[in-house]
Amino acid sequence: MKWFKAKGADAAALRQRKYQLMRKYQIPENFLPGSLVETYRKCGNKNCHCASGKGHPMWQLTFMVDGKKRVESIPSEWADELLVLVEKGREFKHAVAEMHAINAQLLAMFKRQMKKKR
Repeated sequence: MKWFKAKGADAAALRQRKYQLMRKYQIPENFLPGSLVETYRKCGNKNCHCASGKGHPMWQLTFMVDGKKRVESIPSEWADELLVLVEKGREFKHAVAEMHAINAQLLAMFKRQMKKKR
């Protein structure tokens, strides 16, 4: 598309950042969406220590699928690895949003430049 060819230092800087993001954030197969949090749950046994405390620790991954919120319980031994994947997923999502904004800015710059040529 022609609008990717906007000229000028600002356009060049945006384009450079766009390609930097593209190289840095290859589409991954194992990044995770959502959030992973440690919560506490009481088991319901009145003789358990959790009945008078804050509960048993558990990890939950919350994410969206087809517009619906999903919550999955995660084994605690997986938490460290999944926390990294969720953070990488968040970084990837932000990079894609930034690329979208860059593309829109390049389009607007190109449109202004074409208008000046007339």
